[in-house]
Amino acid sequence: MGKNIIQTDAAPAAIGPYSQAVRAGDTLYISGQIPLIPGEMTLIDGDICAQTDQVFKNLSAIADAAGGSLNDAVKINISLTDLANFDAVNAVMKEYLNEPYPARACVQVVALPKAVDVEIEAILYLAEKYKGI
Repeated sequence: MGKNIIQTDAAPAAIGPYSQAVRAGDTLYISGQIPLIPGEMTLIDGDICAQTDQVFKNLSAIADAAGGSLNDAVKINISLTDLANFDAVNAVMKEYLNEPYPARACVQVVALPKAVDVEIEAILYLAEKYKGI
């Protein structure tokens, strides 16, 4: 089975000692993404919707680099610095995922890297059609 590191310039580079994603067999583990603009490595300006949109763009780019899509997600973990943003994040999430939705956790945290308001990680199941990646 082994593990394969997934890396793409279409998503922000890791800002610490971790990989953008790791594939082990048919499972892809995408590291937490924050609203960084790929290439520039600057934070997107805007409200929680703009930030969350950038996070899902980053997650999508990594899923695509692994031969999948966010619709292959089986679990999503969301960290927010303010649970008052819960509904706004849900609205953006619906733009990137189709029903049936994956399992999910959403928690409020004291702080996130670079003082952002949202960080999201995902676990995807990549079916047999993606074996060649």
